[in-house]
Amino acid sequence: MNTIWIVMPILIVLMFLLGTELNGEAFKNVLRNPKAVILGMIGQIVLLPTIAFVLACLLDMPPIYFLGLVLVASCPGGSSSNVFSMLVNGNVALSVTLTAVSSVLTLFTLPIIMEFVSNFVSHSAGVSIELPVGKLLMQNLVLLFVPLMAGWSFRYWKPAHAAIVGKVLGKMAFPALMTLALLFFLQYTQEIIANFHLIGLACALLILASMACSSLLSKAGRLTDATRRTIIIEVGMQNAAQSIAIASSPFIFNSGEMAIPAIIYALLMNVILLLYVLKFKYSNKRK
Repeated sequence: MNTIWIVMPILIVLMFLLGTELNGEAFKNVLRNPKAVILGMIGQIVLLPTIAFVLACLLDMPPIYFLGLVLVASCPGGSSSNVFSMLVNGNVALSVTLTAVSSVLTLFTLPIIMEFVSNFVSHSAGVSIELPVGKLLMQNLVLLFVPLMAGWSFRYWKPAHAAIVGKVLGKMAFPALMTLALLFFLQYTQEIIANFHLIGLACALLILASMACSSLLSKAGRLTDATRRTIIIEVGMQNAAQSIAIASSPFIFNSGEMAIPAIIYALLMNVILLLYVLKFKYSNKRK
């Protein structure tokens, strides 16, 4: 069973849900707070893939997992980031803005990053890995941009109905992702267990390093604490469903093994960011 036929509907629903959360304030926030948006984009689009690439080289990861790690690092826009931002008293409007903007920018940045990494791995490991850039762009348009715009249009024309649908889909999003993770684990149990020590280490280091670097980036930009916490979460949370869809798609990489880093990353990012939330709650309570 190819997981693409499970992840595609989930990804479409998640992007439609994001679209229903967009309003004029989300777009005005780009002009109102450009420094925070730019620094957030640098963290998501530049910082995280770079850290993933360096870690994959240092850990001497096999080509298929090398590509998978950089792939999940290149898919920003975690569906639960706005919820986590709310839990740490962050800037939720900024969180929605960053998720939406990064999802659109990914249409252009992802093919560039993955083509570079595919060529690097092919050259260094002596294997032939080709990336059909046109098919990747087309799949992202269908699975990301179209449902995002559909959700935004639905909210624009039917705001009351969109609010109801958004609440229902919002409750379904996390269970759907966890169901996908469970099904994927059952399908690739041996591969995940055999390589968890390497991929788990890489994903954990990637999440922690991205959180630390995005915090330093925010402090360098003299952003408020609430904005800094939002950017930390936005950079740390990735669109694992998008990464799985690209890795397992028969039109692109057609590799379930390449999606394993995304599954492990999705599990670890929720655990690590939940600990970050608990740490904030504890510190805030002491104050």
